Amino acid sequence: MTQKLLLMAAGGTGGHMFPAQALAEAMLRRGWRVKLSTDARGARYTGGFPHTTEITQVSSATFARGGLLAKAMVAPKIAGGILSMAWQMRRDRPDAVIGFGGYPSIPALGAATLLKLPRMIHEQNGVLGRVNQLFSTRVAGVACGTWPTDLPDTVPHEHVGNPVRAAVMERAGAGYIEPGAYPMSILVMGGSQGARILSDVVPAAIAALPQEIRQFLRVSHQARDEDMERVSTFYAEQGIAADVQPFFSDVPARMSEAQLVISRAGASSVADISVIGRPAILVPYAAATSDHQTANARGLVDAGGAILIPESALDARALSAQIEAVLSNPQAAMQMSLAALSAGVPDATDRLVALVEQLAEEGK
Repeated sequence: MTQKLLLMAAGGTGGHMFPAQALAEAMLRRGWRVKLSTDARGARYTGGFPHTTEITQVSSATFARGGLLAKAMVAPKIAGGILSMAWQMRRDRPDAVIGFGGYPSIPALGAATLLKLPRMIHEQNGVLGRVNQLFSTRVAGVACGTWPTDLPDTVPHEHVGNPVRAAVMERAGAGYIEPGAYPMSILVMGGSQGARILSDVVPAAIAALPQEIRQFLRVSHQARDEDMERVSTFYAEQGIAADVQPFFSDVPARMSEAQLVISRAGASSVADISVIGRPAILVPYAAATSDHQTANARGLVDAGGAILIPESALDARALSAQIEAVLSNPQAAMQMSLAALSAGVPDATDRLVALVEQLAEEGK
């Protein structure tokens, strides 16, 4: 029997790449070949992919960055990328093509559209990204990671949830140790590149906690390179044990050990929090397209698993009060942990696998 081929296309952020990684892991276990199409930026996130994933870099671009000359080169780069992918697809004939969003997914989805290959989209956020919006009426359907997702009425769709990596699934539903008079951990995440506002506000908020809580705390804080020194210095001056890094490769382990997570509301972060089951304070990125991070947070907040603080209301005093409310009330923290779990979709990868296999079968 000929080995089936899945071609995945994803942009250069963890939010796009982590669900693609989860699907790659699952499809390889089912005996498929898996190829990933991305750009140089996306290739930086492929270290966790199974080594048998075939990774190809393709030419693409966006109108959102650069000066006039860079913008003038966008269309030729995209056209070149589509032609290159079309040539590859005519040779390989993938059984299914799935785009995870981001402008580097344009060449693969564009070529699959030209060649009329079976194709679909997975949208992680509660609002369609620009590229997924462009292709949503040109694919068999949209698999929705966040529910509800804002979609055109005519677009076929199904709620599958956001697939999480194997390292997260290994910690799914890990037992929660409620806050108490013993070592406690806070995990601070600002997305794959950290968030300046969290580096500006969180250390001062933790420093303002009552001594009976603060003395037991240790902090894992993800910060941008340019913010690391000042954040580390502040924690040290306040006598707070803190590990400050630009990127944590062991987020699932740190999250499972945490009594509280303070995070942006990126789709992958929300999925990880809900699958592992941890109380969270979410600060949606105010500049996110169509405020999609607030949409991402909605389910977790409505379930009672997270507290939402808009950027406009975020200051050290307000955040400190919310941290204290969680860490000073063990029973409420435990209830938040259970509520977070109730909002999770741990079988999201299986649901997406089923859709991909159905797509391939119908495309024969």
